[in-house]
Order: sequence, then C-alpha cells, then structure tokens
Amino acid sequence: MAKKKKVSKSAKKRLLLFGTLSFAVIIYFFITLTTYTLNIIDLNHEKKELKKQLLVLKEDEENLNIELKKLQDPDYIARFARENYLYSKNGEYIIKIQDNKKATKKTSINHEKSIRYIVIGVGSFLTILGIYVLRHMTK
Repeated sequence: MAKKKKVSKSAKKRLLLFGTLSFAVIIYFFITLTTYTLNIIDLNHEKKELKKQLLVLKEDEENLNIELKKLQDPDYIARFARENYLYSKNGEYIIKIQDNKKATKKTSINHEKSIRYIVIGVGSFLTILGIYVLRHMTK
C-alpha cells in the first residue's frame, strides 16, 4: 500500500489562493474575448448596412445629376411644371384624375390594420377565456 503524503496547511492556502486567482483570470479572459467577438460581429453587420446605404446614396446622386441636367432644358421645365404643379398654357384645361394605385394602397393598409386588431382581439379573448376555465376547473 502506498503512503499518502500529507499536504501542509500553507501549501493548501497557496493552492487555494493561486487556484482562485487563476480561475478569476481565465473567467476574465473569456468574458473579454466574448465581448470583443460580439463587438466585431456588430461592427461587421453595421459595415454591411452602411455599404448598402452607400450604394443607395450613389444611385440617388446619379438620378439627381440626371435630373439636374434635364432641368437645364426649358421645355422639360415647362412639362414638369404642368405635370406636377398643374400649370397650364393659355387655353388649356386641367383635369385632375385620382391615381388608383394610391387609393388601393390606402385600402390595403387599412385592411391589414383591421386584420391585426381582429387577431389581437380574438387572442386576448381566448386567453381570458382560458384563464377563466382553468380557475373554475381547479375549484
């Protein structure tokens, strides 16, 4: 049979002290590593979003430059003013016709809101009914 070595109290204290300290350093390292990793992921996501925004802004800039060139033409300005601001030449009559697409969009948005409210109402009613039934079943 092998003899067990007795560990002195001072060795136990040292082991406890350095073990606790080592454990704290390891935990701190993993917390820091996780924080930096999450930060890098967030920054990469933000970078992708900013690249998308940059592309949209470049397209807008191109469109605005084209529009600026068109606005140098007096005929284009006259047609633009007639179409958008209802200006007319002498002897012209302006008849405003409502755009059906805009009316359809408003109707579909209101329809979607109505469906949401109905679903929320039915869900709330069923929840309250379920609670009521459960309370009366346990009595």
